[in-house]
Amino acid sequence: MNVISVSELTSAIKSLLENNHRLAALFVRGELSNYKRYQSGHCYFTLKDSGAVIRGVMFRSRAQYLKFEPRDGMKVIVAGHIAVYERDGQYQLYADQLIPDGVGELSLAYAQLKDKLSREGLFDDNRKRALPVLPKTVGVITSPNGAALRDIITVSKRRHGGVRLVLYPARVQGMEAPGEICRALDVFNRLYPVDIIIVGRGGGSLEELWAFNDEKVVRAIAASTIPVISAVGHETDFTLSDFVADRRAATPSQAAELIVPDVRELGRYIGALTSTLETGMKNLLRNHKQKVVRLQNSRALRSPQDILAARQQAVDVKRDRLLQAFRTIVAGKQQSFHVAAGKLAVLNPLAVLNRGYSVTRKLGGTIIRRVSDIEPGDMVEIILRDGLIAAQVSHKEETSEKNKK
Repeated sequence: MNVISVSELTSAIKSLLENNHRLAALFVRGELSNYKRYQSGHCYFTLKDSGAVIRGVMFRSRAQYLKFEPRDGMKVIVAGHIAVYERDGQYQLYADQLIPDGVGELSLAYAQLKDKLSREGLFDDNRKRALPVLPKTVGVITSPNGAALRDIITVSKRRHGGVRLVLYPARVQGMEAPGEICRALDVFNRLYPVDIIIVGRGGGSLEELWAFNDEKVVRAIAASTIPVISAVGHETDFTLSDFVADRRAATPSQAAELIVPDVRELGRYIGALTSTLETGMKNLLRNHKQKVVRLQNSRALRSPQDILAARQQAVDVKRDRLLQAFRTIVAGKQQSFHVAAGKLAVLNPLAVLNRGYSVTRKLGGTIIRRVSDIEPGDMVEIILRDGLIAAQVSHKEETSEKNKK
Protein backbone atom coordinates (compact mmCIF):
# COMPACT_ATOMS: atom_id res chain seq x y z
CA MET A 1 0.00 0.00 0.00
CA ASN A 2 1.39 3.37 -1.08
CA VAL A 3 0.21 5.96 1.48
CA ILE A 4 0.95 9.64 0.74
CA SER A 5 0.29 12.84 2.67
CA VAL A 6 -2.19 15.54 1.77
CA SER A 7 0.68 17.84 0.84
CA GLU A 8 2.17 15.23 -1.47
CA LEU A 9 -1.20 14.64 -3.11
CA THR A 10 -1.81 18.36 -3.62
CA SER A 11 1.72 18.82 -4.98
CA ALA A 12 1.17 15.98 -7.45
CA ILE A 13 -2.11 17.49 -8.66
CA LYS A 14 -0.41 20.85 -9.00
CA SER A 15 2.37 19.28 -11.07
CA LEU A 16 -0.19 17.61 -13.34
CA LEU A 17 -1.99 20.89 -13.96
CA GLU A 18 1.18 22.89 -14.53
CA ASN A 19 2.52 20.37 -17.01
CA ASN A 20 -0.71 20.34 -18.99
CA HIS A 21 0.00 22.64 -21.93
CA ARG A 22 -3.71 23.24 -22.55
CA LEU A 23 -4.08 24.69 -19.06
CA ALA A 24 -0.81 26.68 -19.11
CA ALA A 25 -2.04 29.33 -21.52
CA LEU A 26 -5.76 29.67 -22.03
CA PHE A 27 -8.59 32.17 -22.46
CA VAL A 28 -11.70 31.74 -20.32
CA ARG A 29 -14.98 33.60 -20.87
CA GLY A 30 -17.31 34.26 -17.94
CA GLU A 31 -19.02 36.77 -15.67
CA LEU A 32 -17.15 38.51 -12.84
CA SER A 33 -18.47 38.37 -9.29
CA ASN A 34 -17.03 39.06 -5.82
CA TYR A 35 -14.36 41.23 -7.44
CA LYS A 36 -12.11 43.02 -4.92
CA ARG A 37 -8.82 44.88 -5.18
CA TYR A 38 -6.77 44.87 -1.97
CA GLN A 39 -4.32 47.51 -0.75
CA SER A 40 -1.52 45.20 -1.79
CA GLY A 41 -2.66 45.70 -5.39
CA HIS A 42 -3.71 42.06 -5.83
CA CYS A 43 -7.19 41.43 -7.26
CA TYR A 44 -9.39 38.47 -6.33
CA PHE A 45 -12.58 37.43 -8.09
CA THR A 46 -14.89 34.64 -9.09
CA LEU A 47 -15.53 33.77 -12.74
CA LYS A 48 -18.78 31.99 -13.46
CA ASP A 49 -21.23 30.95 -16.14
CA SER A 50 -24.54 29.11 -15.97
CA GLY A 51 -22.87 25.77 -15.20
CA ALA A 52 -19.75 26.32 -13.10
CA VAL A 53 -17.67 28.68 -10.94
CA ILE A 54 -13.92 29.11 -10.60
CA ARG A 55 -11.89 31.33 -8.31
CA GLY A 56 -9.39 33.71 -9.84
CA VAL A 57 -6.54 35.98 -8.81
CA MET A 58 -4.61 38.71 -10.61
CA PHE A 59 -1.42 39.82 -8.90
CA ARG A 60 -0.37 43.44 -8.67
CA SER A 61 2.40 43.01 -11.26
CA ARG A 62 -0.35 42.38 -13.83
CA ALA A 63 -3.25 44.37 -12.30
CA GLN A 64 -1.35 47.65 -12.46
CA TYR A 65 -1.70 47.63 -16.25
CA LEU A 66 -5.50 47.40 -16.26
CA LYS A 67 -6.94 50.30 -18.23
CA PHE A 68 -10.50 49.85 -16.91
CA GLU A 69 -12.01 49.10 -13.50
CA PRO A 70 -13.51 45.57 -13.40
CA ARG A 71 -16.95 45.34 -11.76
CA ASP A 72 -19.26 42.57 -10.67
CA GLY A 73 -21.55 41.38 -13.45
CA MET A 74 -19.13 42.37 -16.20
CA LYS A 75 -18.59 39.89 -19.03
CA VAL A 76 -14.85 39.32 -19.52
CA ILE A 77 -12.30 37.07 -21.14
CA VAL A 78 -9.50 36.09 -18.76
CA ALA A 79 -6.09 35.26 -20.20
CA GLY A 80 -4.00 33.16 -17.81
CA HIS A 81 -3.30 29.67 -16.55
CA ILE A 82 -4.66 27.10 -14.08
CA ALA A 83 -2.71 26.11 -10.96
CA VAL A 84 -3.36 24.80 -7.47
CA TYR A 85 -3.28 26.96 -4.36
CA GLU A 86 -1.71 24.33 -2.09
CA ARG A 87 -2.75 25.84 1.26
CA ASP A 88 -6.47 25.47 0.48
CA GLY A 89 -6.09 22.54 -1.89
CA GLN A 90 -8.08 24.39 -4.56
CA TYR A 91 -7.33 24.97 -8.17
CA GLN A 92 -7.79 28.53 -9.43
CA LEU A 93 -7.32 30.74 -12.44
CA TYR A 94 -4.22 32.97 -12.37
CA ALA A 95 -5.02 35.92 -14.62
CA ASP A 96 -2.44 37.72 -16.72
CA GLN A 97 -4.99 39.91 -18.50
CA LEU A 98 -8.67 40.87 -18.26
CA ILE A 99 -10.39 41.76 -21.52
CA PRO A 100 -13.98 43.11 -21.62
CA ASP A 101 -16.11 40.75 -23.64
CA GLY A 102 -17.84 42.54 -26.51
CA VAL A 103 -16.20 45.94 -26.03
CA GLY A 104 -12.60 47.10 -26.26
CA GLU A 105 -10.61 47.54 -23.07
CA LEU A 106 -9.67 51.14 -23.87
CA SER A 107 -13.22 52.03 -24.91
CA LEU A 108 -14.56 50.72 -21.60
CA ALA A 109 -11.85 52.50 -19.62
CA TYR A 110 -12.64 55.73 -21.49
CA ALA A 111 -16.37 55.47 -20.70
CA GLN A 112 -15.78 54.63 -17.03
CA LEU A 113 -13.33 57.48 -16.43
CA LYS A 114 -15.48 59.97 -18.36
CA ASP A 115 -18.49 59.11 -16.19
CA LYS A 116 -16.43 59.39 -13.00
CA LEU A 117 -14.90 62.78 -13.83
CA SER A 118 -18.21 64.11 -15.12
CA ARG A 119 -19.89 63.30 -11.80
CA GLU A 120 -17.09 65.21 -10.04
CA GLY A 121 -17.93 68.30 -12.13
CA LEU A 122 -14.61 68.54 -14.00
CA PHE A 123 -16.37 68.97 -17.33
CA ASP A 124 -18.87 71.63 -16.18
CA ASP A 125 -18.99 74.76 -18.34
CA ASN A 126 -19.19 77.09 -15.33
CA ARG A 127 -15.60 76.25 -14.33
CA LYS A 128 -14.13 77.03 -17.75
CA ARG A 129 -12.35 80.38 -18.22
CA ALA A 130 -12.37 82.83 -21.10
CA LEU A 131 -9.30 82.92 -23.35
CA PRO A 132 -7.12 86.05 -23.33
CA VAL A 133 -7.90 88.40 -26.23
CA LEU A 134 -4.32 89.44 -27.00
CA PRO A 135 -1.88 86.92 -25.48
CA LYS A 136 1.79 87.88 -25.50
CA THR A 137 3.22 84.45 -24.65
CA VAL A 138 1.76 81.03 -25.53
CA GLY A 139 2.98 77.82 -23.91
CA VAL A 140 2.97 74.74 -26.16
CA ILE A 141 3.12 71.17 -24.84
CA THR A 142 3.69 68.63 -27.62
CA SER A 143 6.34 66.55 -29.33
CA PRO A 144 9.18 68.69 -30.75
CA ASN A 145 9.30 66.44 -33.82
CA GLY A 146 5.61 66.22 -34.62
CA ALA A 147 3.54 67.93 -37.27
CA ALA A 148 1.43 69.56 -34.53
CA LEU A 149 4.27 71.88 -33.52
CA ARG A 150 5.02 72.83 -37.13
CA ASP A 151 1.35 73.65 -37.72
CA ILE A 152 1.14 75.82 -34.60
CA ILE A 153 4.31 77.74 -35.54
CA THR A 154 3.20 78.23 -39.15
CA VAL A 155 -0.26 79.52 -38.26
CA SER A 156 1.02 81.73 -35.44
CA LYS A 157 3.69 83.44 -37.53
CA ARG A 158 1.26 84.00 -40.38
CA ARG A 159 -1.34 85.59 -38.12
CA HIS A 160 0.83 87.59 -35.69
CA GLY A 161 4.61 87.38 -35.64
CA GLY A 162 4.78 89.28 -32.35
CA VAL A 163 3.23 86.49 -30.27
CA ARG A 164 5.93 84.50 -28.47
CA LEU A 165 5.72 80.69 -28.50
CA VAL A 166 7.37 78.71 -25.68
CA LEU A 167 7.72 74.95 -26.23
CA TYR A 168 7.93 72.41 -23.44
CA PRO A 169 8.81 69.21 -25.34
CA ALA A 170 6.91 66.14 -24.17
CA ARG A 171 6.07 62.72 -25.47
CA VAL A 172 2.48 62.50 -26.62
CA GLN A 173 2.05 58.73 -26.67
CA GLY A 174 3.39 55.77 -24.77
CA MET A 175 3.83 54.95 -21.09
CA GLU A 176 5.99 58.02 -20.35
CA ALA A 177 3.70 60.54 -22.01
CA PRO A 178 1.22 61.27 -19.15
CA GLY A 179 4.00 62.04 -16.67
CA GLU A 180 5.79 64.38 -19.07
CA ILE A 181 2.59 66.25 -19.97
CA CYS A 182 1.78 66.71 -16.26
CA ARG A 183 5.29 68.02 -15.57
CA ALA A 184 4.98 70.48 -18.45
CA LEU A 185 1.70 71.85 -17.07
CA ASP A 186 3.28 72.19 -13.64
CA VAL A 187 6.30 74.08 -15.01
CA PHE A 188 4.14 76.57 -16.89
CA ASN A 189 1.94 77.14 -13.85
CA ARG A 190 4.69 77.47 -11.24
CA LEU A 191 7.98 78.35 -12.86
CA TYR A 192 7.39 79.87 -16.29
CA PRO A 193 3.95 81.48 -16.42
CA VAL A 194 2.44 82.15 -19.85
CA ASP A 195 -0.85 83.71 -20.93
CA ILE A 196 -2.34 80.47 -22.28
CA ILE A 197 -1.31 76.86 -22.90
CA ILE A 198 -1.84 74.62 -25.94
CA VAL A 199 -1.53 70.90 -25.19
CA GLY A 200 -2.01 68.47 -28.02
CA ARG A 201 -0.82 66.37 -30.93
CA GLY A 202 -1.97 65.20 -34.33
CA GLY A 203 -4.56 62.51 -34.95
CA GLY A 204 -4.18 58.82 -34.31
CA SER A 205 -5.82 55.69 -33.02
CA LEU A 206 -7.41 55.43 -29.59
CA GLU A 207 -4.27 53.74 -28.33
CA GLU A 208 -2.02 56.50 -29.72
CA LEU A 209 -4.18 59.24 -28.18
CA TRP A 210 -4.54 57.47 -24.84
CA ALA A 211 -2.13 59.78 -22.96
CA PHE A 212 -4.77 62.51 -23.26
CA ASN A 213 -7.34 60.21 -21.64
CA ASP A 214 -5.07 59.51 -18.68
CA GLU A 215 -6.66 60.55 -15.38
CA LYS A 216 -3.51 62.32 -14.16
CA VAL A 217 -3.36 64.46 -17.30
CA VAL A 218 -7.06 65.34 -17.12
CA ARG A 219 -6.76 66.40 -13.47
CA ALA A 220 -3.60 68.41 -14.19
CA ILE A 221 -5.44 70.36 -16.90
CA ALA A 222 -8.36 70.97 -14.51
CA ALA A 223 -5.95 72.22 -11.82
CA SER A 224 -4.13 74.64 -14.13
CA THR A 225 -4.46 78.31 -13.16
CA ILE A 226 -3.62 79.23 -16.75
CA PRO A 227 -6.31 78.73 -19.44
CA VAL A 228 -5.69 75.56 -21.48
CA ILE A 229 -6.67 74.69 -25.04
CA SER A 230 -6.78 70.99 -25.87
CA ALA A 231 -5.79 70.33 -29.49
CA VAL A 232 -5.75 66.56 -29.87
CA GLY A 233 -6.42 64.66 -33.08
CA HIS A 234 -8.79 65.45 -35.89
CA GLU A 235 -12.35 66.76 -35.75
CA THR A 236 -13.87 63.33 -35.10
CA ASP A 237 -11.47 62.47 -32.24
CA PHE A 238 -12.53 63.46 -28.72
CA THR A 239 -10.37 62.85 -25.66
CA LEU A 240 -11.11 63.51 -21.98
CA SER A 241 -8.62 66.38 -22.19
CA ASP A 242 -10.96 68.03 -24.71
CA PHE A 243 -13.82 67.92 -22.19
CA VAL A 244 -11.86 69.34 -19.24
CA ALA A 245 -9.90 72.04 -21.10
CA ASP A 246 -11.16 75.63 -21.19
CA ARG A 247 -11.53 75.31 -24.96
CA ARG A 248 -11.29 72.42 -27.41
CA ALA A 249 -9.70 72.80 -30.84
CA ALA A 250 -10.23 70.18 -33.51
CA THR A 251 -6.59 70.43 -34.65
CA PRO A 252 -3.40 72.13 -33.48
CA SER A 253 -3.75 74.58 -36.39
CA GLN A 254 -7.21 75.57 -35.19
CA ALA A 255 -5.83 76.06 -31.67
CA ALA A 256 -3.31 78.57 -33.02
CA GLU A 257 -6.10 80.35 -34.92
CA LEU A 258 -8.20 80.56 -31.74
CA ILE A 259 -5.37 82.03 -29.67
CA VAL A 260 -3.22 84.14 -31.99
CA PRO A 261 -5.05 87.20 -33.35
CA ASP A 262 -4.73 87.98 -37.07
CA VAL A 263 -2.78 91.24 -37.52
CA ARG A 264 -4.83 92.16 -40.58
CA GLU A 265 -8.11 91.58 -38.76
CA LEU A 266 -6.80 93.60 -35.83
CA GLY A 267 -5.92 96.43 -38.23
CA ARG A 268 -9.40 96.40 -39.71
CA TYR A 269 -10.95 96.22 -36.26
CA ILE A 270 -8.86 99.15 -35.00
CA GLY A 271 -9.76 101.11 -38.13
CA ALA A 272 -13.46 100.44 -37.55
CA LEU A 273 -13.12 101.49 -33.90
CA THR A 274 -11.30 104.66 -34.95
CA SER A 275 -14.03 105.52 -37.45
CA THR A 276 -16.71 104.86 -34.86
CA LEU A 277 -14.88 107.01 -32.33
CA GLU A 278 -14.45 109.90 -34.79
CA THR A 279 -18.13 109.77 -35.77
CA GLY A 280 -19.16 109.67 -32.14
CA MET A 281 -16.95 112.64 -31.25
CA LYS A 282 -18.28 114.68 -34.17
CA ASN A 283 -21.87 113.94 -33.17
CA LEU A 284 -21.13 114.80 -29.55
CA LEU A 285 -19.46 118.09 -30.47
CA ARG A 286 -22.30 118.99 -32.82
CA ASN A 287 -24.90 118.29 -30.14
CA HIS A 288 -23.02 120.36 -27.56
CA LYS A 289 -22.60 123.21 -30.05
CA GLN A 290 -26.34 123.24 -30.72
CA LYS A 291 -26.97 123.25 -26.99
CA VAL A 292 -24.65 126.25 -26.52
CA VAL A 293 -26.43 128.14 -29.32
CA ARG A 294 -29.81 127.44 -27.70
CA LEU A 295 -28.51 128.70 -24.39
CA GLN A 296 -27.08 131.85 -25.97
CA ASN A 297 -30.47 132.62 -27.54
CA SER A 298 -32.42 131.85 -24.40
CA ARG A 299 -34.29 134.60 -22.51
CA ALA A 300 -32.30 133.76 -19.38
CA LEU A 301 -29.07 134.95 -20.94
CA ARG A 302 -30.52 137.72 -23.13
CA SER A 303 -32.72 139.45 -20.47
CA PRO A 304 -31.90 138.07 -17.03
CA GLN A 305 -33.24 141.27 -15.36
CA ASP A 306 -36.74 140.59 -16.69
CA ILE A 307 -36.73 137.11 -15.20
CA LEU A 308 -35.40 138.47 -11.89
CA ALA A 309 -38.06 141.24 -11.81
CA ALA A 310 -40.83 138.70 -12.38
CA ARG A 311 -39.43 136.48 -9.65
CA GLN A 312 -39.13 139.48 -7.29
CA GLN A 313 -42.75 140.44 -7.92
CA ALA A 314 -43.85 136.90 -7.12
CA VAL A 315 -41.82 137.04 -3.89
CA ASP A 316 -43.47 140.35 -2.91
CA VAL A 317 -46.95 138.92 -3.50
CA LYS A 318 -46.18 135.83 -1.42
CA ARG A 319 -44.68 138.00 1.34
CA ASP A 320 -47.83 140.18 1.51
CA ARG A 321 -49.99 137.06 1.67
CA LEU A 322 -47.81 135.69 4.42
CA LEU A 323 -48.03 138.91 6.50
CA GLN A 324 -51.80 139.06 6.06
CA ALA A 325 -52.16 135.45 7.14
CA PHE A 326 -49.93 136.13 10.14
CA ARG A 327 -52.00 139.14 11.24
CA THR A 328 -55.22 137.15 10.89
CA ILE A 329 -53.83 134.34 13.04
CA VAL A 330 -52.57 136.80 15.73
CA ALA A 331 -55.92 138.61 15.85
CA GLY A 332 -57.75 135.35 16.28
CA LYS A 333 -55.44 134.28 19.06
CA GLN A 334 -55.87 137.66 20.85
CA GLN A 335 -59.65 137.35 20.71
CA SER A 336 -59.50 133.86 22.15
CA PHE A 337 -57.18 135.12 24.89
CA HIS A 338 -59.57 137.94 25.93
CA VAL A 339 -62.52 135.54 26.11
CA ALA A 340 -60.56 133.11 28.25
CA ALA A 341 -59.34 135.94 30.51
CA GLY A 342 -62.91 137.10 31.06
CA LYS A 343 -64.02 133.64 32.05
CA LEU A 344 -61.07 133.33 34.39
CA ALA A 345 -61.86 136.69 36.03
CA VAL A 346 -65.42 135.56 36.78
CA LEU A 347 -64.13 132.46 38.51
CA ASN A 348 -61.33 134.29 40.42
CA PRO A 349 -62.08 134.18 44.21
CA LEU A 350 -60.22 137.48 44.70
CA ALA A 351 -62.91 139.22 42.66
CA VAL A 352 -65.48 138.06 45.21
CA LEU A 353 -63.40 139.49 48.04
CA ASN A 354 -63.24 142.83 46.24
CA ARG A 355 -67.00 142.99 46.41
CA GLY A 356 -66.89 142.93 50.27
CA TYR A 357 -67.06 139.20 50.91
CA SER A 358 -64.59 137.19 53.06
CA VAL A 359 -63.36 133.58 53.30
CA THR A 360 -63.17 131.81 56.64
CA ARG A 361 -60.91 128.81 57.16
CA LYS A 362 -59.46 126.71 59.93
CA LEU A 363 -55.84 127.14 60.95
CA GLY A 364 -54.99 124.05 58.94
CA GLY A 365 -56.27 125.73 55.77
CA THR A 366 -59.61 123.92 55.45
CA ILE A 367 -62.37 126.22 54.14
CA ILE A 368 -65.42 126.46 56.47
CA ARG A 369 -68.55 126.00 54.37
CA ARG A 370 -71.11 124.98 57.05
CA VAL A 371 -71.70 125.71 60.74
CA SER A 372 -71.21 122.03 61.37
CA ASP A 373 -67.61 122.34 60.13
CA ILE A 374 -66.56 124.22 63.36
CA GLU A 375 -67.06 124.12 67.10
CA PRO A 376 -66.97 126.88 69.76
CA GLY A 377 -63.41 127.53 70.89
CA ASP A 378 -61.86 126.74 67.46
CA MET A 379 -59.35 129.22 66.08
CA VAL A 380 -60.13 130.50 62.57
CA GLU A 381 -58.69 132.84 59.98
CA ILE A 382 -60.85 135.38 58.15
CA ILE A 383 -59.45 136.38 54.75
CA LEU A 384 -60.47 139.84 53.52
CA ARG A 385 -59.58 141.80 50.40
CA ASP A 386 -56.64 143.50 52.06
CA GLY A 387 -55.54 141.04 54.74
CA LEU A 388 -56.26 138.33 57.29
CA ILE A 389 -57.92 138.31 60.76
CA ALA A 390 -57.31 135.58 63.38
CA ALA A 391 -60.29 134.89 65.67
CA GLN A 392 -61.77 132.37 68.10
CA VAL A 393 -65.30 131.01 67.83
CA SER A 394 -67.30 131.83 70.96
CA HIS A 395 -70.53 130.14 69.89
CA LYS A 396 -72.30 128.92 66.74
CA GLU A 397 -75.89 128.94 65.55
CA GLU A 398 -77.29 126.96 62.69
CA THR A 399 -80.02 128.35 60.46
CA SER A 400 -83.23 126.32 60.61
CA GLU A 401 -84.15 124.13 57.65
CA LYS A 402 -87.12 126.37 57.05
CA ASN A 403 -84.96 129.46 56.79
CA LYS A 404 -82.51 127.60 54.54
CA LYS A 405 -85.34 127.06 52.13
